Amino acid sequence: MKSTVEQLSPTRVRINVEVPFEELKPDFDKAYKALAQQIRLPGFRPGKAPAKLLEARVGRGAVLEQVVNDAIPARYSEAVGANDVAPIGQPEVEITKIEDGDVLEFAAEVDVRPKIELHDFSSIAVSVDPIEISDDDVEEQMLSLRQRFGTLTGVDRPVRNGDFVSIDLAATVDGEPVPDATTEGLSHEVGSGTLVEGLDEAIVGVSEGEDKQFTTTLVAGEHAGKEALVTVTVQSVKERELPAEDDEFAQLASQFDTLDELKTDLRERVANVKKVEQAGAIRDKVLEALLEQTEVPAPEGAVKAEVDAALHDAIHGLDHSEEALAKVLEEQGSSREEFDAEARANAERSVKTQLLLDAIAEEKSVSVGQEELTERILFQAQQYGMSPDQFIQQIQQANQLPAIFADVRRGKALAEVVEAATVTDSEGNTIDTAEMFGTAGEQDSDDVEGAAADSAEGESKE
Repeated sequence: MKSTVEQLSPTRVRINVEVPFEELKPDFDKAYKALAQQIRLPGFRPGKAPAKLLEARVGRGAVLEQVVNDAIPARYSEAVGANDVAPIGQPEVEITKIEDGDVLEFAAEVDVRPKIELHDFSSIAVSVDPIEISDDDVEEQMLSLRQRFGTLTGVDRPVRNGDFVSIDLAATVDGEPVPDATTEGLSHEVGSGTLVEGLDEAIVGVSEGEDKQFTTTLVAGEHAGKEALVTVTVQSVKERELPAEDDEFAQLASQFDTLDELKTDLRERVANVKKVEQAGAIRDKVLEALLEQTEVPAPEGAVKAEVDAALHDAIHGLDHSEEALAKVLEEQGSSREEFDAEARANAERSVKTQLLLDAIAEEKSVSVGQEELTERILFQAQQYGMSPDQFIQQIQQANQLPAIFADVRRGKALAEVVEAATVTDSEGNTIDTAEMFGTAGEQDSDDVEGAAADSAEGESKE
C-alpha cells in the first residue's frame, strides 16, 4: 500500500491511498466466507460453497463493493499511522479509482491537529483581586445556616417574599388548557425564581384561598415559545422562623460550644471559598493571556460540531422548534443571528483552548494517573447525583472515558502554565499559586471546584 498526504490548510489534509489488489486477498476471503454463510447452494454444506459459484450468484460488482467498503477503514487507519497524521473527527472519503484485479485508490479529507508554536510561559503576567473577607460575608453564611435549621409556621396574611406556599397552577394557550402546565399542591419558596417566570411577582399580596392570573412564555412542551395565561391559586402560606443566633444554636448546628467559635469557623470557610474563587480567576486570566500570545488555527469541522451541540441544547427544551427559539430570543432582546454569532465565537474559543492545552500536555509530557482519573470520575458522579458505579457504566456506554481523561490532562497542562506565570493581586502582592494548584499541575480545575463544594458542605453539622 502507498499513501501520501497533501496539506490543504493548517487544519485539514487530504490522504491519498493506493492499494494493490493482491493486498486485498484477505478482504476477498472474508467477503466470500460471509456470503457462504448467508447463501445456500444445492450440493454444498453451509459455508462451503466455492467463491466462483457465490460470485456467479450475487455478481462480481456486489462482492467488489463489499470488499472495498470493508477495506477502506483499515487502510485509512494504516495511512494515518504511517504518515503521523493526528485526525480530528471523521474523514470524508472518495473512491478515486477501481481497476478490478489491479488497484484500488481512494482519498480521505480530514481535519487535523494544527502545529502550534508555544511561547515562554514565564512571560505571562496577570493580576486578580485580593481576597477580602467582611463581616457581612460571615453574617451571610450564618443566615444561610440559620435558615437550614428554621421551622415553617402557617400564617394568616397575604403572601410575602420569602414565604413558603402550596399552590395550584393551571395554564391556557389561546383559551385551550395546557395539561403539561397544570398541577396541584405544588410547594414553592416565593422569590426563589425556580418555577414559572412571572409567578413570584404575581403571587405576592395574594391570600390563602385566593387566585391570581398572569401571562408567561412557556419554555417546554408542545406549546414551547407561546404566551400562556396562568392561574395560580394559593392553598396555604407559611413563613420560616429562624433560631436565635446564640451559643445554643452553635451547639445545635455545629461541633462548637459557642457562637464565637462558630463564627470563627465560618470566617475560615469564607476565606477558603474566596481562595477557590481567586484560583478560578487566576486560571481564567492565565488562559486568556495564553490564548492571546499563541496562534491556534481552529478546524472548521470541530467548530461546527460545537455550534451544532449548542443549538441542540438550546432547542432541546423547546420541543426542537427553531421558531420557539426565535421567539424566546426575541423576548430576551436578542436574535437568532446574535445567538449564532455568540455560539460560533464560544465554539472557536473552546476548540482553540482544547488544542492549545493538548499541545502543552504533549510538550510537557503531562501524564494522568489512575488515581487522578478516578478522583475526577467520583467528583463528576457526585455532581450528577449518581453512584460511582452508575456513572461509570453510563460514561462507558457513551464512550466518554477518553473525554474525561483528556479534560484531566488539559487541567494539568494549564496548571503547568499557571505555575510558570507571574501572578499578583491588584495591590501588587505576589500570589503563591503552588498553594492553590500544587506544583507541576498536581491539582486541576475540578479539584478546585471540588474544594468549593467541600467548603459549602462544611457549613452543616459535622
